[in-house]
Amino acid sequence: MSKSREKKAGKRMTKNNLADKLNNFFIARPDKVVGLTQINRELHLATHPLKRLCFEILEEMADNGFLKKASSNEYMLNTHGQVLTGTFQRKSNGKNIFLPEDGSEPVMIAERNSAHAMNNDQVKISFFARRRNRAPEGEVIEILKRSNSTFVGTLKVDKHYAFLLTENRTLANDIFIPKEKLKGGKTGDKAIVKVIEWPQEAKNPIGQVVDILGKAGDNNTEMHAILAEFGLPYVYPKAVEKAADKLPKTISKEDRAQREDFRHVPTFTIDPKDAKDFDDALSIRRLPSGLWEVGVHIADVTHYVKEGTLIDREAFKRATSVYLVDRTVPMLPESLCNVLCSLRPDEEKLTFSVVFQMNGKAEISNSRIVHTVIRSNRRFSYEEAQQIIETGEGDYKDELLELNKLARILRKNRLANGAIDFDRIEMHFEIDEKGKPVGVYFKESKEANQLIEEFMLLANRTVAERIGKAPKDKKTKVFPYRIHDVPEPDKLEGLNAFVNRFGYKIRTSGKRGEISKSLNRLLRDVKHKKEQNLIETVSLRAMQKARYSIYNIGHYGLAFDYYTHFTSPIRRYPDMMVHRLLTRYLGGGRSVQADKYEEFCEHCSNMEQTAANAERASIKYKEVEYMSERIGQEYEGTVSGVTEWGLYVEINENKCEGMIPMHCLDDDYYEFDEKNYCLVGRRHRYKYSLGDTVRIKVSRADLEKKQLDFDLVKA
Repeated sequence: MSKSREKKAGKRMTKNNLADKLNNFFIARPDKVVGLTQINRELHLATHPLKRLCFEILEEMADNGFLKKASSNEYMLNTHGQVLTGTFQRKSNGKNIFLPEDGSEPVMIAERNSAHAMNNDQVKISFFARRRNRAPEGEVIEILKRSNSTFVGTLKVDKHYAFLLTENRTLANDIFIPKEKLKGGKTGDKAIVKVIEWPQEAKNPIGQVVDILGKAGDNNTEMHAILAEFGLPYVYPKAVEKAADKLPKTISKEDRAQREDFRHVPTFTIDPKDAKDFDDALSIRRLPSGLWEVGVHIADVTHYVKEGTLIDREAFKRATSVYLVDRTVPMLPESLCNVLCSLRPDEEKLTFSVVFQMNGKAEISNSRIVHTVIRSNRRFSYEEAQQIIETGEGDYKDELLELNKLARILRKNRLANGAIDFDRIEMHFEIDEKGKPVGVYFKESKEANQLIEEFMLLANRTVAERIGKAPKDKKTKVFPYRIHDVPEPDKLEGLNAFVNRFGYKIRTSGKRGEISKSLNRLLRDVKHKKEQNLIETVSLRAMQKARYSIYNIGHYGLAFDYYTHFTSPIRRYPDMMVHRLLTRYLGGGRSVQADKYEEFCEHCSNMEQTAANAERASIKYKEVEYMSERIGQEYEGTVSGVTEWGLYVEINENKCEGMIPMHCLDDDYYEFDEKNYCLVGRRHRYKYSLGDTVRIKVSRADLEKKQLDFDLVKA
């Protein structure tokens, strides 16, 4: 036989090669019955061994359910269960994953079979015939919905073309940009680029510049880049700002007449010292009955922002204000959140209030939810209020001290009922006028913070109960709740195994209250110890994420059967929804459409998570920027994470976290013990475990990747 005929006959074809060919052959003919003779002819299987091998593979495919037998020698694709829809997850190493929407096991998608799907795209895949002892594999056959087509990175411009260099770990290839699509961008510019095409044969996607953010390394540029990276807006639309400017600035007699008047009741706000949007105020006065009347007054944002207006649509899209290290990206135009709706001192403001009557033991005898008008007498910072609480001297000392006394009782009762006390110490940066971090300080929740927190929690719970606890003969109306599910048992077991390493233990089974009391005891025991931050972080990870839903399951962390968000409509859209529905239902209105509001809740939950991710990214950027001027310096640190690629270490002094890459642990070959959270040396059996104290030297600070690298300093 000639060499050409040998090649045609496929003499050197392996079983895997032929299986792939058969796989593709049937996928291309999903509805056709094909006989063995036709298969041999079209695949050029001329030799007897190859024909025999083909028959064996076809029978295996039929046994596995990939094919159906129409007769003894005829086969067709078994489309039932072979085509699935779901989410595509791109990996930079090419080992992409498909997550079926029916919750079945993930499917591997090789890069060559991805059809250039992007991360989190909704796609349709076709299964490959499953091979023995191999994970299921498939091929993207249709992209149903793009998740995102824009990327942030740094431009590298050549004479006739350019590339966007990204640090996005889900995009393995830089984006090619034709010269005419550059929009004036230059090398070193941070830019947003939209992928417009990805030819099947091309290695790189083709894109066009959407916006130039500025020079890489500039603080404003980098903060805008972080927002853009998460799909968050970094400028406020002028049209929306203009619409806000047109809103009435004065309160009419009619508006005032329809509201309960609290203008002459001692009222004040307590907020961070740099806050501008004051969305809650407290009032207190003694009633003739001897009871205390405490008012929780919330900015009446929805009086000004009507449903469906330009301002409302923009607020819904954003769903939340975003708090980066050096700035706030507001949900509402600044003229609304910082001026018109802000409960500024000595200004009449419209509010939506929950008013309580309670005795000196914080026992509530009555509450009402009413629209009000107030006039704040004083704006306190948390520090100012705390000083009055500690010294007993200052403006409105009697009112503040009484409110603090009541709040302490409310807090004590709440914790006794099973609420979990996550009062974490927060790390903050001191920022200079150029946005550069020049120092680190820590904020701890004190009594002034807890005073505000307790009354806001009380108001939120009261509102949720008012709507959620329907009379026996009435159907519960649709309402957005803030829900928090019980922790998963295996996560509690994992947390217990982890804290055991430090000599602590928690309950992992029993009644809800018993578990939460055990967690609180743990959090109390670790206070002011070196492992505090680490154990609090791991404990939080063991909890479920709180979210919004119209289907109430209670709030585990707060130990409330009913809870919602009512107290921050300036910065959270769910609170605006609650204000509107509360007004509607208290006025006798009918229930709203359930499906519609559940979609709203899901959107707000997703945006909340996105905002939190952006906030963390900004903190990480400032950590790296702060430590970039401390290259070569040594610090004591605690191992905060153990992975197969290295150790994460948190510096004890400033809580900045970096990584010791595995290749820097060069005194042995270390293996990752996932079960015991440690790296173990193969030869010397030396261990690095979560919580270990180590000494590190800062070796590298990569601002582009937001990554700190450490070297281990050996004793």
